[in-house]
Amino acid sequence: MTPEQTRVDILSDLWMNYREDENLDDFIFYNDLGLPLAYAISTGIVEITPRAAIYLDETFNLLLESLEIEDTGFANLDEMFKAAELKHS
Repeated sequence: MTPEQTRVDILSDLWMNYREDENLDDFIFYNDLGLPLAYAISTGIVEITPRAAIYLDETFNLLLESLEIEDTGFANLDEMFKAAELKHS
């Protein structure tokens, strides 16, 4: 399983680099709290709390679901995209 801090970093990366990607419009719109929250935690603006962890877990799990992949312990967002690409090729 992907460690909590890595999940935060992955979601932060997605928010900062893919929020304008039309292929992810629905995901970005639905996760309008979890993604910026991940960014704020990743950059040290705020600290993670038990309540924040719930939002982050939900957002990460929805990302896995939208990519149609299982959590095998990813190191970064690129690994997740590659796993999704392999599954669909």
